Amino acid sequence: MSAITPTRRSPVAVRPSTARRVRNRVATVAIYLAVAVALAPLVAVLWAVVRKGIARLDLTFLTHSMRNIGATDVGGGAYHAIVGTVEQVALAGIMAIPLGILVAIYLVEYGGNGRLARAVSFVVDVMTGIPSIVAGLFVLAFWVLALGEGFSGFAGAMALAILMLPVVVRSSEEMFRLVPDDLREGALALGIPRWRVILRVVLPTAAAGLVTGLMLAIARVTGETAPLLLTVFFTDSINNDPFHGPQVGIAQFVFDQATRPTDAAITRAWAGALTLVLGVLLLNLAARALARWKAPKVETH
Repeated sequence: MSAITPTRRSPVAVRPSTARRVRNRVATVAIYLAVAVALAPLVAVLWAVVRKGIARLDLTFLTHSMRNIGATDVGGGAYHAIVGTVEQVALAGIMAIPLGILVAIYLVEYGGNGRLARAVSFVVDVMTGIPSIVAGLFVLAFWVLALGEGFSGFAGAMALAILMLPVVVRSSEEMFRLVPDDLREGALALGIPRWRVILRVVLPTAAAGLVTGLMLAIARVTGETAPLLLTVFFTDSINNDPFHGPQVGIAQFVFDQATRPTDAAITRAWAGALTLVLGVLLLNLAARALARWKAPKVETH
């Protein structure tokens, strides 16, 4: 008797039905259409800012202030506003970033589901929805009027720090939660104190995401205008001291020039808006480069 050898059937490709192919094509078209609709306003705004601001964005604009420049004069620049924005955002970051990271560390590493942790998380959520002008009103009432410190870049930095703090807390908290618990448990099993585990394991592992989140928080407050109108006031001169006297920012400069009904002022406003956009763009590019540099390297053999 001859043995019967079973034959393996070749797999038959199952072709999708016509209705499924149609649904897939419709969904794909709808996704691309949604992306185009979402990007259209952004592209239109960027194109308008670049087209109308590039003509006035030159070395003179970046190195001169508006001192002794009238609304109808063609000259002048935004150097005093650039100095103000850099100093105010830097002071706001110095105040908000360390505090926000410490709060995030507490919520993730120590708080758990405790009552205090829930209360802190609730306060952070409330602060996230606070309008920017409310932060300016608070600093105006407390620092400028009650304490009599007057208008200054530092007052504006405090208002920006209030707006930056919840963003730093939430972004840092999410990055810390992405760190695998196995890394913490392995370090704790070796007898390493928790604070050293946070410094040597958690923070380096989450460094790339932390940098990106912090840069986004800085970019979020760079273009704020309402709180600065109440705390910084206006000046056409260069003020390198953020702790004494009025100090204008780029967003204020754009607002001030845009309200003047002259072609020269409107042109300066567009150039200031382009300067602000380019500054935020450089911040985001720096954040991506730093995050890529700090990302854990995977060695392949």
